[in-house]
Parts: sequence; structure tokens; C-alpha cells
Amino acid sequence: MPAPTSASRSASRSGTKAAPASRSAKSAKPAVAKSPAAEAPVAKGPAPKPAPSKSASAKASGSRPAGTKSSATPAAPKTTLTLSSKNYSSWSLRGWLMCRMAGLDFAEDRLSADDPSIRAELLLQSSSFLVPSLTHEGRRIWDTLAIGEYLHEIAPEAGLLPKDQAARAHCRSICGEMHSGFANLRSALPMNIKAHHPGFKVWTGAQADIERILAIWRECLKTYGGPYLFGAMSMADAMYAPVCSRFTTYDVKLDPATKVYCALILSHPAIREWSAAAKEEPDELEELDVEF
Repeated sequence: MPAPTSASRSASRSGTKAAPASRSAKSAKPAVAKSPAAEAPVAKGPAPKPAPSKSASAKASGSRPAGTKSSATPAAPKTTLTLSSKNYSSWSLRGWLMCRMAGLDFAEDRLSADDPSIRAELLLQSSSFLVPSLTHEGRRIWDTLAIGEYLHEIAPEAGLLPKDQAARAHCRSICGEMHSGFANLRSALPMNIKAHHPGFKVWTGAQADIERILAIWRECLKTYGGPYLFGAMSMADAMYAPVCSRFTTYDVKLDPATKVYCALILSHPAIREWSAAAKEEPDELEELDVEF
């Protein structure tokens, strides 16, 4: 066996060898467990941006996500009340006043008295009355009583009909009587707000209608305590409002209670507005003016 050299003896005393020294240093470091993610190669370059959310994409594009509704409410169809003459048409006044009482926001569509069908209605020569006519939310309702009932359905809080069942039935009865009756009054004392005929002679047929109307008023004022026919203003007051105008035009004599009621109706702001517009109308019907 060859004798050890001085270099080997020195290495033996230190317990290390020169070449393997670096491997020993590396193995001295604590072991770190590598996760699969850490082992994946890392791409160089800028970090990727997060994917935009659906709501953000919708805002950017101006569209809305699928399955959602637009917050924008489509415009409601225009509400229109078709009328004829404010001076001569009692039915137009009734429908207009009911719409006002119901708080309905509507535009007026005025038809000229020169229209043959409108002229026939005003002269009571038409077999059917199609004016006034209410167009609301795409629905068309004509006939004044039908308009009143429709308004009561969409705005019951307006009180066009009384809350009490018995009073409501009574109200409908006298409205129906005005709607279908009093033909002599209509022909002998047609509505004409601009005219005034003091000392007007009322013949027997119309006088009977007047007495019946006054009896209705007295009964309602006594039963429900006034100041309107059913206490608060109702559809009945709208139906009889043109009669108050007729009684003024033709100087009909009234007792104290009915005179107060008539004055109350004619002083109502809506009636005053209607009457002011009627007096500004250029339209005239000779058939209704010349006879008196």
C-alpha cells in the first residue's frame, strides 16, 4: 500500500474533500415541497387582464344581459276625450266633468259642429250618440254612462259612485233616468250657455220634466244631507250639471233648496272653466238660436 502523502493526510484531518464540497453545501439547504403550479412554466410579458363581467359588458355595449328586462318604461298611449261644442253639447260636458272629477290627465279632441254627424247629435236628430268618447290606454269608451262607470273602475278613490251599496244603487238609478229620460226638456230647453231668455215660457211637457228633476234633487239633498246630491260630489252631479245651466238660460223658477244646489254646481271651478270656454266658441247653430 503506498504511503499517504502530506496532502491526503491534511484532507483526512479536516474530514472534507475539495471537489464534493459544493454538493454538500447544496444538500445542506432545507427541502421545499414544490406544488404543481410552481412547476408550471411562467409566461413572460404583461399580466393578463381579468375577464369583464356580464354587467360591465352590457354597460359598455349599451345592451342588457340576456334574461333581464329594460328599466325604461314605454310611454303610455295618449289619453284623449273627444268632444263637440262646449256651448251646446250637454253630453260632452257630462263626460268632461267626470274625467276631471276622476283626476284623469287627458287631451281634448274637439269636433266641429259643421260635421254632419255632430250636428245631428246636437240637434237630437241622431239615433246614437258617440260623443263624448274617451280613449285611454288603447281602449275607446263612448256613451257618457259607460265613461262614468269606466272611470269609477280605474279611479274608485275619486268617489264617482258612493261607497254605500244602497246609495250607489240610488245614484245609478237617477243617472240612468237622466240618461234615458226627459226628452221634452231636451227639445224645449236645449243647452245654450251663451244665451239667456228671461221670462221664458215653459210648456206643459217640459214642465213635467222640470218637476221630476226638482223632486229628485229634493229627495237626494234631504236623504244624504247635501251639499251635493249624495253628500260629496258624484257622477249624479255630473249628469245633472247641464240641467243647472239650462235652468239659468231659460230662467226656470226654483225653490230655495234647489236654487242653492244649482248655484253650487255652476260655481264649481270646473264648470266655470267650461262655461268660459263655451262663451268663446265661434260656432253657432241657427236652429237652436233662431227658435228662441
